[in-house]
This record gives sequence, C-alpha cells and structure tokens, in this order.
Amino acid sequence: MSSSRKLLALVAAGLFSSAAAHAAEPSLGLGQTATPEQIAAWNIDARPDGVGLPEGKGSVSDGDDAYQENCAMCHGTFGEGGKYPRLAGEGKLTGDRPEQTVGSFWPYSVTLFDFINRAMPYPAPHSLPPEKVYAITAYILNQNNLVGDDFVADKNSLPKVKMPNEGGFIWKDPRPDTHDSDCMKNCRPVASVKISTTAEGSRVTPRTTGPLDTDIPQ
Repeated sequence: MSSSRKLLALVAAGLFSSAAAHAAEPSLGLGQTATPEQIAAWNIDARPDGVGLPEGKGSVSDGDDAYQENCAMCHGTFGEGGKYPRLAGEGKLTGDRPEQTVGSFWPYSVTLFDFINRAMPYPAPHSLPPEKVYAITAYILNQNNLVGDDFVADKNSLPKVKMPNEGGFIWKDPRPDTHDSDCMKNCRPVASVKISTTAEGSRVTPRTTGPLDTDIPQ
C-alpha cells in the first residue's frame, strides 16, 4: 500500500472513531442519558382502551375514605362541587346551563383515572399511589351511578365501564377548510365579501343563548 493510501486510511479511521465517540456522548455535552426508571416515571399516560394503566386496584368503599381525604375539600363531600368543578350529580348537557359532571360529560372512564393520576390532588399532583387513584376513580363513578357499590377498579375492569357521553364528542372537525390568497393590491372590496357558511348547527360550539346569538349568520 502506498504511503498516501496509508495516510487516507488512517485519517478515515480517525474520523470514524471520533464520530462514534461523539455519538456516544450526550448532545452538546449537556445532561445525561435518561435511565429506564426515569423514563417510566414520566410514562404515565393511560389510553381509553386501558393501555398504560398500572397494576393495583381500588374499591368504592376504599375510595370513599381516599376521596374525603384528598378531594372533598375542593369538590364537595359527594362531588357536588362549589368553588371547584362539580363531579357528580344529575348533570345534563341540555338547557341554558349545562352541568358537565363526570357522568354527563366525560367520554371515557380511563380518562378519569388518567387525570386524577397526573393532576390531582391540586396541592400535590401525581402524589397518590395507583391503589388510591383507582379507589377514588371507583368512588366518583359510583357517585354518578355508573358502577355498583361493590365495584373494584383495576386495569381490566375500568376500561369496561362505558360512559353515557362517549358518543357525544366530535373526533372529526366538521368545519370546512377555507382557501384564500394574500392580497396587496387590486383586492376585492370589503363590501363584496360575504359569509357563506358558519359552524352554527354543527354542534362544534354551543350557543351562548345570549343577545349576540341573533347576530350570528345562519
């Protein structure tokens, strides 16, 4: 092998080893690679079908005690609300003042667990063990007459609880796409621009039942 070829081989080998070493180091030399335990601590989302729910279980009776200890101060003894949102009761989504309780509004039972687990109690979010979260979830579902007094929530039973408003959410936006182009000169007169359609009637946004409703183009 000629000396020039040997030099090129050495340079290539040096570049490869340098790149490999750099790739093994943290980006920009900052921080460190997250461990599986650290990733698991943040990977807490639970899907409506139950994927992501942790091990553990909690009963309605256990949830009564856990709820009074962690939730009643804000949401009322029986979830009737007050300063903070109402969780239970005979809520309805019709009428001038819709009542968005867990039973009347929420689409999935697992979403209730997921929210409590990551965001509650308000002073110390994500501080409750799975057993207490399951128990509080079971208690709130029971207060909404969605499960019996003997219900025990776990990763298998909870996804089977069907919520009354599961079909009340629009997963595909019914509003039409609009297309226009920027105009810097020779633009259309403002008076010639007309509203041809609105989201009214598509159940995207409820009417306010206020005086402005009469001014909304139909």
